[in-house]
Amino acid sequence: MALSTKVGNTSQTETAPEVRLPQASPMYSATGLDVWTMMNQVAASVGAVNLGQGFMSYPPKDFIRQAAQDALVENTHNQYAPPRGRPGLLEQVAVRFSERLGRDIDSGSEVSVHAGANEALLSVFTAFLEHGQDHEVILMEPAFDQYTPNVAMAGGIPVYVPLRVRDGCDAATHDISSDDWRLDMAELEAAITPKTRIIVLNTPHNPIGKVFTRDELALIGAVAECHNLLIVADEVYEHLTFGRNHVSIATLPRMWERTVTVGSAGKLFGVTGWRVGWAVGPAALIRPTLAAHTRIVFTSNTPLQEGVASALRQAAHNGFFTIQCEEYLRRRNRLIAIFADIGLPCVVPDGAYYLLVNASAVRARIPTDYAFPDFITERGANFKLVYFFIKEFGVSGIPPTEFYSDAHKDLANDYIRFAFCKTEEGLEAAAERLQTLKQFLRGPAQA
Repeated sequence: MALSTKVGNTSQTETAPEVRLPQASPMYSATGLDVWTMMNQVAASVGAVNLGQGFMSYPPKDFIRQAAQDALVENTHNQYAPPRGRPGLLEQVAVRFSERLGRDIDSGSEVSVHAGANEALLSVFTAFLEHGQDHEVILMEPAFDQYTPNVAMAGGIPVYVPLRVRDGCDAATHDISSDDWRLDMAELEAAITPKTRIIVLNTPHNPIGKVFTRDELALIGAVAECHNLLIVADEVYEHLTFGRNHVSIATLPRMWERTVTVGSAGKLFGVTGWRVGWAVGPAALIRPTLAAHTRIVFTSNTPLQEGVASALRQAAHNGFFTIQCEEYLRRRNRLIAIFADIGLPCVVPDGAYYLLVNASAVRARIPTDYAFPDFITERGANFKLVYFFIKEFGVSGIPPTEFYSDAHKDLANDYIRFAFCKTEEGLEAAAERLQTLKQFLRGPAQA
């Protein structure tokens, strides 16, 4: 901008200095709208039945809510909790994992409480990765979308190894099992370099619903042992399996010493907004994890830690986890039946509460001149499929390519992820909306 000034009898023009503003890190300044907000906004624009994001559309059981209410009125629960966690919750997590892992867990050294499982994961990555060292972390795709930024924030480099549908499965025309998605061990081995430090293992798996078998875990564990890698076991859905037993990799021989297992009260009790999670492992691994946690958030919500501790004590005796699993199984089966009636095949999950639906028949019939907004077009074919599905049929899902690196997105282009942690009324409303899809699928595919 030019400014006019007068010196003596002479007028001259000066140029104002250029205004410079602080610039954000490229990691955050280049970040677009997150997939959850984006698809929720699309769903809201047409009043869609929301089967997208994995939050519960029904309240938690009365005893869980009452546990939180009782904790809130206790005067000693209003100040900072110890960074490691409230003693009552540490004790209850230790009791639960002692039973699950078949070993005595020391609540004072082998457990830490976190602000949700996501912060527990970030704390582990922060503790075991070093900025400037190009340390690598193996992520099995599809990988929950928080893994990649958490690894990057801790200074690590994500390396992606995809799960693939086994040969002989025609997922476009028939239902397949989540167990039909397999990890190629040769591909895993090839991804490991001298800079690899961590393998992230998610079982039961989001979004596939795969529950890794003991034999599969043993192979992964052997690779970790051979290369001296830390295993970060994301087991937030450990309580939700359907006809298949969940096995913690930490129970396998020589795996406890190199595994941090992460859990979540939000997933365990259907209270995702409480943001209470934990990490369990040998003291040598929990100690640096706790040190990182102390610098990231210092401590977690005091009254809700007490609420979770009370809920865990009660759930051990009132049959809650068995009842909850039966309820989820009914919801899973109902949603599968809805898509079977329409004619779209699914990946039948053995665990968690997501259903991958193969919508390649829908994608083949999207009009070539369909008007997609730029924010959808720039995210690729799978986002276009999900956008079209929400807009035209009034039921929202999530594009699973969000859980893939660019190199492997094509593995998920035909799928939509739906969550069945929803009310029966919500599922029936979805079934009614999706009846219009039957007629659409009778139409010709686009050239």
